[in-house]
Amino acid sequence: MTEKRDYYEMLGISKGASAEDIKKAYRKLAMKYHPDRNQSDKDAEKKFKEINEAYEILKDDQKRAAYDRYGHAAFDPAAGGFGGGAHRGGRSAGPGFDFNFSTGGGFSDIFEEVFSEFMGGGNRQHNSTSSAQRGSDLRYNLKISLEDAFKGSQVNIKLNTPIKCETCDGQGAAKGTKPETCSTCRGRGAVRMQQGFFTVERTCTTCHGAGQTIKDPCKTCRGSGRKTGERVLSVAVPAGIEDGSRIRLASEGESGLRGGPAGDLYVFVTIEPHRLFARDGADLHCEVPISFSTAALGGSLEVPTIDGKHVRVTIPEGTQSGRQFRLKGKGMSILRRNSHGDMIIQVIVETPVHLTKRQKEILKELDTTMEKGDHNPENDKFMAKVKKFLDGLRHCLSLWGL
Repeated sequence: MTEKRDYYEMLGISKGASAEDIKKAYRKLAMKYHPDRNQSDKDAEKKFKEINEAYEILKDDQKRAAYDRYGHAAFDPAAGGFGGGAHRGGRSAGPGFDFNFSTGGGFSDIFEEVFSEFMGGGNRQHNSTSSAQRGSDLRYNLKISLEDAFKGSQVNIKLNTPIKCETCDGQGAAKGTKPETCSTCRGRGAVRMQQGFFTVERTCTTCHGAGQTIKDPCKTCRGSGRKTGERVLSVAVPAGIEDGSRIRLASEGESGLRGGPAGDLYVFVTIEPHRLFARDGADLHCEVPISFSTAALGGSLEVPTIDGKHVRVTIPEGTQSGRQFRLKGKGMSILRRNSHGDMIIQVIVETPVHLTKRQKEILKELDTTMEKGDHNPENDKFMAKVKKFLDGLRHCLSLWGL
């Protein structure tokens, strides 16, 4: 029979290694030789079993002491060690050492400790002292005017949400009583079940994961620690806020279960369309109609601004439809800055309608007198482009013999 390798040698550590060193060495080797990573490697599977066996002994102080003194014979049934007929109830009758392998421990502890990380679970811990649960986050859709977005505002909103029960102070138990630790899961909120080689953890069916049970629930909230109620909150909307922005109000969300902390409230801001202004970042655009005579002869016009005031804009003679005038610093407030964008005025030359017979005659006379000269620069530019296009087309046709 092949002699067993030394457990310290299997893990690649010295006999004086600390418990932490043993643990680290085992984790490294277990990850390396795990069957899931070496599915077609029989040798890896064998090594994996060997290092588990070594770790099972060396991680326990009593077993390690026995191994250091008696070697493998300490656990050999034929030599009177653990597992032989001299044992009763899993306890050794051997010389000077006493073990109990009956419950807990074994490979299930090893896998819970190490392979929760290997499978991406990390170290999960349950709250063993409290059934309190954090409340859910809430969303509120807030509509404001462009003026409110410009100057900032304080808006009151109403919420119908679960709030802390005042009768039981959020504990869920009737006055004078307290929640008790769940006897099934002992306050962990989950129970473990052995399924073959692995330990599976499931939510406790007695306390439904709370870790506590209430024998005498509060009559107001029926044991939940909260009830539905109306709250009025004041939301500070900063000047310059953008459409679609989100404001977070910490701990103003749904009240926690059984005294747990409240969630957060997220206020999503929508800015309503304005009758005069169109927003583009920090700038405001405004279309202003002007008469044919004002565009031709020049003049001035008065336009309102977002702050409720008015400014006068000078229109030079010969202004074309679509021309823009920029008013510096007359636009929106800029968030968290003491400055403003610009206001952009775009004039639209309006064609007169519902003309009288005399008005039509005057326009015809004007049109006749303007046939010659440079009175219509935009029309002249367009006609020049048309002429150039047609000349090019005739040239192409002549080259093709058409």
